[in-house]
Amino acid sequence: MKAPVPHAAVPAALIVLTCAALLSSAPAGADDPAAHRVHYTVSATQTAQALVYYREVQPPNFGEYSHNPYLYSPSADVTVGPNQPWIFDTTLADPQDWAMVVVSLPGNHKELASPGFVCELRVDDVVVATDSGTKGALCSTRTW
Repeated sequence: MKAPVPHAAVPAALIVLTCAALLSSAPAGADDPAAHRVHYTVSATQTAQALVYYREVQPPNFGEYSHNPYLYSPSADVTVGPNQPWIFDTTLADPQDWAMVVVSLPGNHKELASPGFVCELRVDDVVVATDSGTKGALCSTRTW
């Protein structure tokens, strides 16, 4: 015959079982990092055609990105100016590694103008990078 279990051991066992159940019943994406709102703005001091590359989708890892960066960083051929910004919003899990917008003159306009490009990068409504340049600008938080 088994010895009876002391009453003090029962609450401890219940606590252990309850904790184990809670941990194992966590929602299916609980380990996923929270998405951050990323807001890109590009403008210029003079109206001009611009080529904008920006990170729209976060790649699963650097290896995937290096095999096809344009899959994650599309481009837009746009007209920007003092009252005509280009604006794009996306979400990224790790904006400190992946958020980026770069603007330059399109290939056929490189010798023609110096429009004074300006870019701004916001993450969760906080400005994290700005840049300006006569023919291009880069706003990025990445460390590589």
